[in-house]
Amino acid sequence: MGSYSNSNSNSNANSNSKQNCYKNDYSNNYIHSGTLPFKYIRNSKQQVEGYPKLQRLYKLKEQQVEKYSTRPYGARVDTENLAKTLNSWVYDYDLQFDVIMIGALTENQLIYPLLTKLPIDKLCSKPGFLFIWASTKKISELSTLLNDSRTWAKRFRRSEELVFIPVDKNSVYYPKEWSIPEEQILEEVQWHCWMCITGTVRRSTDKDIIHCNVNTDLSMENSSTGNSAVPAQIYKVVENFSSSTRRLHIIPTSTGLKKHVKVRPGWVIVSPDIILDNFEPERYKKDIEAIGSKIPYNDEIEQLRPKTPV
Repeated sequence: MGSYSNSNSNSNANSNSKQNCYKNDYSNNYIHSGTLPFKYIRNSKQQVEGYPKLQRLYKLKEQQVEKYSTRPYGARVDTENLAKTLNSWVYDYDLQFDVIMIGALTENQLIYPLLTKLPIDKLCSKPGFLFIWASTKKISELSTLLNDSRTWAKRFRRSEELVFIPVDKNSVYYPKEWSIPEEQILEEVQWHCWMCITGTVRRSTDKDIIHCNVNTDLSMENSSTGNSAVPAQIYKVVENFSSSTRRLHIIPTSTGLKKHVKVRPGWVIVSPDIILDNFEPERYKKDIEAIGSKIPYNDEIEQLRPKTPV
């Protein structure tokens, strides 16, 4: 009986200890303060802080991408002329890109009828990479587009998914109230970017084409994000992943006054809102000839890059 009493006493003490344990209840905090839980995530800006090798890797990649980038190019094209312009690039100038991004962080970009008319399969080299944006609300529509065997999508297969998360309701990237159904209890705030591949690419052997595991698949808004149509950290993920220098970003429709479309070195950005309208196909081809279509292999980067377990 004595041992039973002692055991019972210890059990009660452990139970009381658990009840008095203080925890971070972010859900309860959100109800009272309106502050989203992921705003408390540390190192959202400096993700490799405290990791010297990764810091060195990021610095080397940044220097290498900058060295082998074309001048920033912008092509101001209205939505109704987009398909015509891109077809001209294909058939009149024989232009191809190794990396193509479509859309931005606005709800009006995934226009199914328009996207099916674009010559994406002709513009994208093989092997090549397609990054296409959609809000959580538009995921089913994006899935339908990429599964449509009657269009260019039949050449691509889905491989990875990037996710971008805004930090609070004041963010320009936070979904507007009108885009959230009234009967929906939970708000879906994240943006999705599906990466698709055409051709064959292997992680273990194609080190001259791709660099895996440099960045994570999740990006969060931070103090340096700004208010561009696509955050700079997303461009960096793409640049660090693909070793190609021919990059095209298609923004089909206007992104509004609060989200600016900015040019970026190494990219041709097509948009109705782009301020700089300086793209000339022949001039661009000469720029690519000068720097090469691939960023050179670097032994130190390869040694520092985290490897996927075999």
